[in-house]
Amino acid sequence: MTTRWLSPKEMRAWRAYVTATHLLEDALDRQLQQDAGMPHLYYSILANLSDEPERRLRMTDLAERTQITRSRLTYAVARLEKDGLLRRENCRWDKRGSIAALTEEGMAVLERTAPGHVETVRTFLFDKLSEEQVEQLEAICSGIAEGLQEARPASDDVPWRRRSSPSCS
Repeated sequence: MTTRWLSPKEMRAWRAYVTATHLLEDALDRQLQQDAGMPHLYYSILANLSDEPERRLRMTDLAERTQITRSRLTYAVARLEKDGLLRRENCRWDKRGSIAALTEEGMAVLERTAPGHVETVRTFLFDKLSEEQVEQLEAICSGIAEGLQEARPASDDVPWRRRSSPSCS
């Protein structure tokens, strides 16, 4: 198989993408550490739970939404649970499953932190783009995500379904 090397234009675009995503993730982490004492991943876990009608989600579904391994999610949930921001519950309909539930304290942290988080996203991403570029960004990112989802294995061998040892999540 012949390697399809990137053209100079593609290489510039790739490097710009990598740099931008690393810098944006760093800015989000710094803001969330300063305002809430947590990394972006933990904030994302809480935000995903807050989007649910009962503010609870099965751990396997939460792992898929955040697209992290179940073992990494279990570690993050344990930390958030220790801080009183969420709690784990047994799954009523599946004895092997467990549920992550956002607590009132967790919701309060989200409500306090969200304005700064949104301002950071706006300042470092959307304020730099025109309306047309926002639409292009959505189309580009959706296309990339769609392509990656189509290319992933049909089996359960995706990171958010993997576990290092048998568990009930």
